[in-house]
Amino acid sequence: MLNVVLIEPEIPQNTGNIARTCACVGARLHLVEPMGFRPTERNLKRAGCDYWDDVEIVRWACADEFFDAYAAGKLGAGALHLFTGQAHAHYADVDYGEDDFLIFGRESRGLDQAIIDAYQAACVRIPMRDGQRSLNLSNAVAIGVFEALRQTNYPDLV
Repeated sequence: MLNVVLIEPEIPQNTGNIARTCACVGARLHLVEPMGFRPTERNLKRAGCDYWDDVEIVRWACADEFFDAYAAGKLGAGALHLFTGQAHAHYADVDYGEDDFLIFGRESRGLDQAIIDAYQAACVRIPMRDGQRSLNLSNAVAIGVFEALRQTNYPDLV
Protein backbone atom coordinates (compact mmCIF):
# COMPACT_ATOMS: atom_id res chain seq x y z
CA MET A 1 0.00 0.00 0.00
CA LEU A 2 1.34 3.42 -0.96
CA ASN A 3 1.97 5.73 2.02
CA VAL A 4 1.56 9.50 2.14
CA VAL A 5 3.30 11.19 5.07
CA LEU A 6 2.51 14.75 6.16
CA ILE A 7 5.11 16.16 8.52
CA GLU A 8 3.43 18.78 10.72
CA PRO A 9 0.60 19.81 8.36
CA GLU A 10 -0.81 23.25 9.15
CA ILE A 11 -3.98 23.72 7.12
CA PRO A 12 -6.96 21.41 7.71
CA GLN A 13 -8.36 21.96 4.21
CA ASN A 14 -5.14 20.68 2.63
CA THR A 15 -5.11 17.67 4.93
CA GLY A 16 -8.76 17.03 4.05
CA ASN A 17 -8.00 17.17 0.32
CA ILE A 18 -5.06 14.82 0.79
CA ALA A 19 -7.23 12.42 2.81
CA ARG A 20 -9.70 12.41 -0.08
CA THR A 21 -6.90 11.57 -2.54
CA CYS A 22 -5.72 8.77 -0.24
CA ALA A 23 -9.25 7.39 0.03
CA CYS A 24 -9.72 7.41 -3.74
CA VAL A 25 -6.49 5.54 -4.45
CA GLY A 26 -6.21 3.33 -1.36
CA ALA A 27 -3.14 5.00 0.13
CA ARG A 28 -2.38 5.08 3.85
CA LEU A 29 -2.10 8.57 5.37
CA HIS A 30 0.49 9.24 8.09
CA LEU A 31 -0.03 12.42 10.11
CA VAL A 32 3.01 13.61 12.08
CA GLU A 33 2.52 15.94 15.05
CA PRO A 34 2.49 18.69 15.89
CA MET A 35 -0.20 19.72 13.46
CA GLY A 36 -1.32 23.32 12.99
CA PHE A 37 -4.90 22.35 13.79
CA ARG A 38 -6.70 19.88 16.00
CA PRO A 39 -8.15 16.97 14.05
CA THR A 40 -11.58 17.33 15.65
CA GLU A 41 -14.74 16.30 13.85
CA ARG A 42 -15.71 19.98 13.53
CA ASN A 43 -12.38 20.96 11.93
CA LEU A 44 -12.48 17.99 9.57
CA LYS A 45 -16.04 18.76 8.50
CA ARG A 46 -15.01 22.37 7.94
CA ALA A 47 -12.25 21.01 5.69
CA GLY A 48 -14.99 19.41 3.62
CA CYS A 49 -13.70 15.92 4.17
CA ASP A 50 -16.23 13.15 4.58
CA TYR A 51 -13.68 10.53 3.55
CA TRP A 52 -12.00 9.94 6.91
CA ASP A 53 -13.75 6.58 7.38
CA ASP A 54 -12.30 5.39 4.05
CA VAL A 55 -8.67 6.21 4.88
CA GLU A 56 -6.26 4.29 7.04
CA ILE A 57 -4.64 6.96 9.19
CA VAL A 58 -1.50 6.47 11.25
CA ARG A 59 -0.64 9.16 13.79
CA TRP A 60 2.93 9.90 14.92
CA ALA A 61 3.96 11.99 17.92
CA CYS A 62 6.89 13.56 16.04
CA ALA A 63 9.05 13.23 12.93
CA ASP A 64 11.79 11.41 14.85
CA GLU A 65 9.31 8.70 15.85
CA PHE A 66 8.25 8.20 12.23
CA PHE A 67 11.79 8.13 10.83
CA ASP A 68 13.01 5.83 13.62
CA ALA A 69 10.28 3.38 12.64
CA TYR A 70 10.68 3.46 8.84
CA ALA A 71 14.20 4.61 7.96
CA ALA A 72 16.53 2.18 6.21
CA GLY A 73 13.85 -0.39 5.46
CA LYS A 74 12.84 -1.04 9.05
CA LEU A 75 9.51 -2.81 9.55
CA GLY A 76 9.74 -4.15 5.99
CA ALA A 77 8.88 -0.71 4.66
CA GLY A 78 9.21 0.57 1.14
CA ALA A 79 11.57 3.33 0.11
CA LEU A 80 11.32 6.87 1.40
CA HIS A 81 10.85 9.75 -1.06
CA LEU A 82 11.07 13.21 0.48
CA PHE A 83 9.57 16.01 -1.60
CA THR A 84 11.49 19.28 -1.32
CA GLY A 85 12.49 22.17 -3.53
CA GLN A 86 16.09 21.60 -2.39
CA ALA A 87 16.49 18.30 -4.27
CA HIS A 88 18.24 17.77 -7.58
CA ALA A 89 16.36 14.60 -8.65
CA HIS A 90 12.99 15.10 -10.28
CA TYR A 91 10.09 13.16 -8.77
CA ALA A 92 9.39 11.32 -12.05
CA ASP A 93 13.01 10.20 -12.46
CA VAL A 94 13.02 7.84 -9.47
CA ASP A 95 11.55 4.35 -9.22
CA TYR A 96 8.57 3.93 -6.90
CA GLY A 97 7.33 0.72 -5.33
CA GLU A 98 3.83 -0.13 -4.14
CA ASP A 99 4.76 0.22 -0.45
CA ASP A 100 6.83 3.38 -0.70
CA PHE A 101 6.49 6.50 1.43
CA LEU A 102 5.94 9.93 -0.14
CA ILE A 103 6.92 12.46 2.50
CA PHE A 104 5.88 16.12 2.50
CA GLY A 105 6.62 18.99 4.89
CA ARG A 106 4.46 21.70 6.33
CA GLU A 107 2.85 24.29 4.09
CA SER A 108 4.75 27.31 5.44
CA ARG A 109 8.33 26.05 5.22
CA GLY A 110 8.47 22.46 4.03
CA LEU A 111 10.67 19.84 5.64
CA ASP A 112 13.19 20.77 8.31
CA GLN A 113 16.75 21.14 7.01
CA ALA A 114 17.97 18.41 9.38
CA ILE A 115 15.57 15.93 7.76
CA ILE A 116 16.62 16.98 4.26
CA ASP A 117 20.30 16.64 5.21
CA ALA A 118 19.77 13.21 6.79
CA TYR A 119 17.90 11.84 3.76
CA GLN A 120 19.48 13.84 0.92
CA ALA A 121 19.74 10.80 -1.37
CA ALA A 122 15.98 10.22 -1.00
CA CYS A 123 14.94 13.80 -1.82
CA VAL A 124 13.01 14.62 -4.98
CA ARG A 125 11.55 17.78 -6.42
CA ILE A 126 8.62 18.77 -8.59
CA PRO A 127 9.99 21.05 -11.33
CA MET A 128 8.54 24.55 -11.56
CA ARG A 129 9.51 28.03 -12.63
CA ASP A 130 12.45 29.69 -10.95
CA GLY A 131 11.44 32.11 -8.22
CA GLN A 132 8.21 30.33 -7.31
CA ARG A 133 8.16 29.11 -3.70
CA SER A 134 5.99 26.01 -3.93
CA LEU A 135 2.84 24.35 -5.13
CA ASN A 136 -0.15 23.90 -2.85
CA LEU A 137 0.53 20.89 -0.61
CA SER A 138 -2.51 18.91 -1.72
CA ASN A 139 -1.56 19.46 -5.38
CA ALA A 140 2.03 18.36 -4.74
CA VAL A 141 0.79 15.22 -2.99
CA ALA A 142 -1.53 14.40 -5.90
CA ILE A 143 1.32 14.81 -8.40
CA GLY A 144 3.59 12.50 -6.41
CA VAL A 145 0.88 9.92 -5.69
CA PHE A 146 -0.21 9.58 -9.29
CA GLU A 147 3.36 9.24 -10.56
CA ALA A 148 3.98 6.46 -8.02
CA LEU A 149 0.70 4.79 -9.04
CA ARG A 150 1.51 5.13 -12.74
CA GLN A 151 4.86 3.45 -12.23
CA THR A 152 3.26 0.57 -10.33
CA ASN A 153 0.47 0.14 -12.91
CA TYR A 154 -2.28 1.59 -10.70
CA PRO A 155 -2.63 -1.39 -8.33
CA ASP A 156 -6.23 -2.18 -7.32
CA LEU A 157 -7.62 0.83 -9.22
CA VAL A 158 -10.14 0.76 -12.04
